[in-house]
Amino acid sequence: MKKQVEIFLPTEYGNFYSSIYPDSEGKEHILMVHEKTNEEKPVLVRIHSECMTGDLFHSLRCDCGYQIRESMRMISEEGGILVYLRQEGRGIGLTQKYFAYKFQDMGYDTIEANEKLGYKADLRNFAMVADMLKDRGIREIRLLTNNLKKVKEMNDNGIEVVERVPLFTEANAYNEKYLFVKKEKMGHQL
Repeated sequence: MKKQVEIFLPTEYGNFYSSIYPDSEGKEHILMVHEKTNEEKPVLVRIHSECMTGDLFHSLRCDCGYQIRESMRMISEEGGILVYLRQEGRGIGLTQKYFAYKFQDMGYDTIEANEKLGYKADLRNFAMVADMLKDRGIREIRLLTNNLKKVKEMNDNGIEVVERVPLFTEANAYNEKYLFVKKEKMGHQL
């Protein structure tokens, strides 16, 4: 995975250096390094998979929008990196995610809905993040996540997770079942 271009990107969370890393399927993943980042010590990193409904429209069906905003706030305080992966709907894509929402509206949980559509619970791959971080010379991170799969994939691919930093989320009436499934069926540390 090779970086294609890097730009200076000022945001409401401070100034970032933002790079595009296309994968073999042509998806363009984004690495954003806050200007306060000290890459000589373990860097605070958030690996965030695209969630248009949560990130952009602030949907209450998930905790994704909250997670990206809180991650950016935390990164703005001490420096760090946001890796934005184009893996919508746990890797099934936006249209299929909408079909999964229809099944969820019928009472299926998120895993059951994906399975009704012929998919596994989670098709995402985080191994590419290791290549992106190594491209910057980063080998040790403090990973901002509740998902132990991300921790394992980083460690398995040569990036040492020296600390897992939890990202606390409060449930609401729309995402309570979603969060329960993440914790009980997917092993997230909520």
